[in-house]
Amino acid sequence: MSQNPTAERLSAVNASHEAAIEIDAGAHPADLETIFAEQYRPITRAIASVLQDPGRAEELAVDVFLKWSMKRGAHGAGAKAWLYRTASRMALDELRRQGRRQRYEILISASPALANAEAMFSARESQQRVRVVLAAISRPKAQLLLLRNQGFDYAELASTLRLNAASVGKLLSRAEQAFRKEYVKRYGEA
Repeated sequence: MSQNPTAERLSAVNASHEAAIEIDAGAHPADLETIFAEQYRPITRAIASVLQDPGRAEELAVDVFLKWSMKRGAHGAGAKAWLYRTASRMALDELRRQGRRQRYEILISASPALANAEAMFSARESQQRVRVVLAAISRPKAQLLLLRNQGFDYAELASTLRLNAASVGKLLSRAEQAFRKEYVKRYGEA
């Protein structure tokens, strides 16, 4: 009986990069498994909160760990920050890809499925609008808003996004303003 796809990908990553992990100063072979075990669920939840697709979030979370396993400078004390930074970038990139795909599908589709899509859109209009606006604003601002929404405090935001701790409040305020401006531009006053 075969393992699930996530476990298979992790096994492949671990097997192919075990030697590289051992070479890193202070790292040992269990680092990938330990950090994966500790951070996989929170990283997956962070991605899923953006995409609203738990299956795709799991796939992207594994890809985050694959990238992490190949990145020499991301191991050690900064691993958690690197993982969240990369996860938020990948989630935003996926959100942008989905937006492009939806625009093309609407242009191509002239079937009754469009009526169903409109009904689904109405049910999730608020969430979709937020996703569209997040995809439209700059990546650093979107990352800041996403991680803050995940419950990160100012110190964690500064560490994760490599910001000056004293400027996090101002940057967060600017990100919120950019979000509001883009929302009003696209949808009018809420």
